[in-house]
Amino acid sequence: MNPTRPLRADAARNRQSLLAAAADEFAERGLDASVADIARRAGVGKGTVFRHFATKDDLIAAIVLDRIDALNEVGERLLGAADPGAALLEFLTVAAHQRQQRDLSFLQAAGELDAEVTRVRTKMFHTVHTLVDRAREHGAVRADITGTDVILLMCAPNYIAGYAPDASPDLWRRYLAIIFDGLRPEGAHPLPQPPPATA
Repeated sequence: MNPTRPLRADAARNRQSLLAAAADEFAERGLDASVADIARRAGVGKGTVFRHFATKDDLIAAIVLDRIDALNEVGERLLGAADPGAALLEFLTVAAHQRQQRDLSFLQAAGELDAEVTRVRTKMFHTVHTLVDRAREHGAVRADITGTDVILLMCAPNYIAGYAPDASPDLWRRYLAIIFDGLRPEGAHPLPQPPPATA
């Protein structure tokens, strides 16, 4: 399928249905999920899956792209927000909520060899850096916080909450609040190490 050609409305719906079914299947079975299982969940034949995605790797890359694109859309909207601190917190909340709904972080590494995944992830990282720069310039976060710091912290709320699987599904919000309070300038102490150059 030519990725530059717009999909018809029904084809676009079928593609989104396949992506949702594949995401559910990968969330339940990990990378061992088969194309046959995905097709069965979506209510289509394997041939339909392969008409949209030539390989399983292409399907994984499409899921990763779908999730990053959603974050990019939110981030770009927030770049013009009147309150840069609230904008950064909203972006981190959306990112954490996306992962809480269906943690597919293990697919990130599987999609890293895809050039389009690399492109949109780089775009997202640039957006995060800009959101952090704006928040820092407005005094909403401490002066020594960088975009790289925030990128590395993005998965932390869900990772921490994962150690208490029987707790409230919104437990990640507690840890996001703790993390964001740590980003604020009030009562901040000097950090013992400089940030890494890249995430």
